[in-house]
Amino acid sequence: MIPADINLEPLVRELKINTSEGGNKIWDPIRKKWIMLYPEELVRQLVICYLTKYKSYSAGRIAVEKSFLINGLLKRYDIAVMDNLLKPYLLIECKAFNINIRQDVFDQIARYQSTLDSTYLMVTNGAQTFCFYADHEKKQYLFLSDIP
Repeated sequence: MIPADINLEPLVRELKINTSEGGNKIWDPIRKKWIMLYPEELVRQLVICYLTKYKSYSAGRIAVEKSFLINGLLKRYDIAVMDNLLKPYLLIECKAFNINIRQDVFDQIARYQSTLDSTYLMVTNGAQTFCFYADHEKKQYLFLSDIP
């Protein structure tokens, strides 16, 4: 596995964080609302910032925490970047900084991909990021050094 050369940590200063009595919240520019600032949410917002600022993805093509069915079970992906037909093009699974990226994380996103049929996949904990291409014909995943 080849980790992508992506550093999300410096983007923290670009996020809108609100400290209040009810707990820390972070502004989600996709859902257009304040979200409780849990560790995984911080990583999710860093990825959104990276996608829109450095990869020039349109915020209008990014979906966050949408539900879908796999074999009758309701699941929810973290982030999906949609193509021109509004089909998932890049599917992203985010974990908190302290969660190691292990095989079970790859298995999780592979299950999601089998239903959503995205072309590219990414898993990240903010410190480590892995991007890969889903080669449907050869039924294999090819690791990439950067987000497409």
